[in-house]
Amino acid sequence: MRRVIYSMNVSLDGYIVDASGAFDWSDPSEEVFQYWTDEIREAGAHLLGRRLYETMLYWETAEQDESLGAAELEWAALWKALPKVVFSRTLTTVQGTNTRLASGTLAEEIERLRAEPGDGDITIGGATLAAEAAASDLIDEYRTMVHPVLVGGGTPFFPRNERRVNLELVENRLFGSHVAYLRHRVTR
Repeated sequence: MRRVIYSMNVSLDGYIVDASGAFDWSDPSEEVFQYWTDEIREAGAHLLGRRLYETMLYWETAEQDESLGAAELEWAALWKALPKVVFSRTLTTVQGTNTRLASGTLAEEIERLRAEPGDGDITIGGATLAAEAAASDLIDEYRTMVHPVLVGGGTPFFPRNERRVNLELVENRLFGSHVAYLRHRVTR
């Protein structure tokens, strides 16, 4: 069965964006960017909320940006090919190759994707959507790319609720840029 994975950049104090909504502190080194490329290559579908969807729209036409190098163009091609499901209360249509609006609840969409044939995990991007998945015990793995910066506030990576989740560290890696990758499996 396909796993559901929540994976994003995070500050050392646990935020995916700072209080002003900026995430410039998470600009990846070449080594970290290659990790993200490898991860997206392994994904079978990506679930995202409206805000992240709007941020990621750039990659749908990135090949037109003459300033991009081969690594960025490879990532853009992988992103475009990846099936994406957008969850929004305000959007009525979405743009992008292989992109559709969710037609059911998060749990229903995950169940549908798990039942479909094919390889690759179901990845979730965005803290709000991930918090909903976590509350319903739908996340199988948490993958954090921890950047050596304290931003002091913003949108937390982990949902702030009173629910305990036991995790097992299954992989870790320290990049030359002092970014630490941590992969935890949920133990049920």
